[in-house]
Amino acid sequence: MTIPRGTTQSPKYQRLAADLRRRIAEGEFTAQAALPVESELERQYGVARNTVRLAVDVLVNEGRLVRLQGKGTYLREHPVLDHRAYGPTPAAPAPRDCLAVPTAVYLGEAADAGRELTVDFEMMIVRARGDIAERLGLRPGEAIVVRRQLRLLDREPYSIEESHYRAGLAAGTPLMEPDQIDGGDEAVLALLGRTEIGAVDHLVARMPGPEEAQWFQGGPGVPLMVQTRVTYDRRGPVRVIETRYSADRSRLVYSVGELAARALLPAPAAPVDPARADAP
Repeated sequence: MTIPRGTTQSPKYQRLAADLRRRIAEGEFTAQAALPVESELERQYGVARNTVRLAVDVLVNEGRLVRLQGKGTYLREHPVLDHRAYGPTPAAPAPRDCLAVPTAVYLGEAADAGRELTVDFEMMIVRARGDIAERLGLRPGEAIVVRRQLRLLDREPYSIEESHYRAGLAAGTPLMEPDQIDGGDEAVLALLGRTEIGAVDHLVARMPGPEEAQWFQGGPGVPLMVQTRVTYDRRGPVRVIETRYSADRSRLVYSVGELAARALLPAPAAPVDPARADAP
């Protein structure tokens, strides 16, 4: 087995890492069995032990592999949770869509996957970032109310959601309380006559900052998916909901149009995380 040279000459350990990525993508390795030990990879590729070690380090830092003491090196496959980011929700009569994604949707998805969802809640008054202020029609630096939810699945960090409100809209309402609200924030907005009827999503991928990396506990090379949703009623923007997910354990699902035939397809098998199961 040889290491592909590629179009440009890169360090040998990087080319070895690229070939291991290819073998992972083609399904040659499984989460249930350890990868070949370093001496075996050294023999397969005809390279020095240090080259193998550096290549494996690259994939560990990318979050693709995990070293388990006394067991070996395995594919790191976090259980991936499908989150219905947009589409009909059973909690609301058709054709109403889950514009704000109520907590009940997250709870139902976790229950369907056999996982436990817990939430830590915070409320803050901060100065609006430039992008948030623009989307809410405010001046940069104006005071806004932020309601933050830190979601964990089986005690593993899953997402950080922050809902941003104009201070004038939230003042004197339960939105100012540092607790979750029965019926969700949507119930308060409806009482205020600000029922959300439309939304625009912006999706980007970026690397986490230091505090985000510490909270998500992901590998150094694992990016975040950032979904920024601006909701509207007939009077204008109501709130900005920014949700950050670790890309290795979340998948956003958008449902559009008539999908009755989708029920005929078999459900995909859930991946196995070797760190959660006994290795053979």
